[in-house]
Amino acid sequence: MDKLVIEGGIPLQGEITISGAKNAALPILCASLLAETPLKLSAVAKLKDVGTTITLLEHMGVQTSRSEDRVVLDASHIHTQEAPYEMVKTMRASILVLGPLLARFGHARVSLPGGCAIGSRPVDLHIKGLQAMGAEIHIEHGYIEAHAIKLKGARYFMDMVTVTGTENLMMAACLADGTTVLENAAKEPEVVDLAECLIKMGARIEGAGTDIITIHGVERLHGCDHQVVCDRIEAGTYMVAAAMTGGCVKLNNARAELLDAVIEKLRDAGVTVESDATSITVKSNGKLKAVNIRTAPHPAFPTDMQAQMMALNTIADGVAKVTETIFENRFMHVQEMQRLGAQIEVEGNTAIVRGVPKLEGATVMATDLRASASLVLAALVASGETIIERIYHLDRGYENLEEKLTALGAKVKRTS
Repeated sequence: MDKLVIEGGIPLQGEITISGAKNAALPILCASLLAETPLKLSAVAKLKDVGTTITLLEHMGVQTSRSEDRVVLDASHIHTQEAPYEMVKTMRASILVLGPLLARFGHARVSLPGGCAIGSRPVDLHIKGLQAMGAEIHIEHGYIEAHAIKLKGARYFMDMVTVTGTENLMMAACLADGTTVLENAAKEPEVVDLAECLIKMGARIEGAGTDIITIHGVERLHGCDHQVVCDRIEAGTYMVAAAMTGGCVKLNNARAELLDAVIEKLRDAGVTVESDATSITVKSNGKLKAVNIRTAPHPAFPTDMQAQMMALNTIADGVAKVTETIFENRFMHVQEMQRLGAQIEVEGNTAIVRGVPKLEGATVMATDLRASASLVLAALVASGETIIERIYHLDRGYENLEEKLTALGAKVKRTS
């Protein structure tokens, strides 16, 4: 099993290019199931989750080809509407095939998903939304069995904000009879990117990026060319890395308007952040002030940046409260950070972080994707050598992590 070995204490300098967003690519890949002609995507990052999704689609009969960051998907000859457990167990986003399969083919059999152990993330909102659109759904032997001769437009209020639920129902509604209105919809940039791709495919969607999305069903969808939006969480992670190490880093293919909440907190911490239409530059002298964080759905502070900002607070001057409101198990990185010398106490869904003068290298273990990233950040400033085990989590969401960090001057190597 691969490990990362990181020698800390080096300020990051230089520039790198941010990849296409994993959380946008996965639903857009699944949207290929709706199209009768090929969907051509660019800026698709080479990530483990992307590969898992493509393999699942190929299992169903989607013909795919890949060159560099481009992927072409042809779903004109689907031969099965089943997503088996063996292919779904490692990734919760696999549930995103449910809506498209049901809408286009009238049937879907999808295993209940697995993935990171950061929280329950139930799929009941997906199921209730599809039932509101006329689907008959049963859960048998760990599988969601869904049938609908033709989905019908409906008004559906989601009693909690769910990104994948919004995406699944939006895709399903594209081929439904009549108009569907999704209330309390997720407003994340990745939802907007999916909507923009679907519109290029012939869908009629209004309100993406707001909490009310209206979808007017059409008879069929076709393929298109689409470039996946840049990964705001990858960008945010490298921004925090520059801040913590006291460096100066320019991120190309990064959009500041997608990271308003993160940029505000970095500035509160004493970091300089400048941007133009396609890049963000972060400058830091390494002297950081503690900042309180409270996660909430977009446009508030993203849960996917909580662990990274906690890492920053471990070496900042003062005491910070980090409150997690999205996932109940998202403090699993705390114990590992404590091994590096961090002073953190957890009280329910809040962590109290007292900054220390320095962290010290140790062997730590990654528990999920963003926890892995936070341990990398801590290792970059820890004295001596840090070994991070179980980094397969990192490969799910960060393309060429060690290459990009090395390009910025960090001492990082991967070993088996």
